[in-house]
Amino acid sequence: MATHEFGILSAPPLPDQRFDEYEPEKYACIAVDDEQLFPLLDSLMQCACYGHSLQNPIRGLEYTGISLIPPETLPRMASILESCPEPGLSELLSLVRRAQAEGRYVIHFGI
Repeated sequence: MATHEFGILSAPPLPDQRFDEYEPEKYACIAVDDEQLFPLLDSLMQCACYGHSLQNPIRGLEYTGISLIPPETLPRMASILESCPEPGLSELLSLVRRAQAEGRYVIHFGI
């Protein structure tokens, strides 16, 4: 089964820093099944994110790449996750809330 990985960055990304390597263990990522996340992809397009670096603003998540989700986007993402009845997303919602409380970026590794 295809999974997405989400973790919290310990420090904000540098303006010219690129995230091109698949390193979910480095960020203590949690896995989310694609079947659970896929129905939310359209809603997540409302979220301002970055693809691989802060120099590449995008809307939503890089489905097959790496996304950086800034602290200011996390309240909207939490709201979207809260609106979904999928019980398997509760761990992701907890991670997003924790990152929001700490003012940190979330990193997403797509499938």
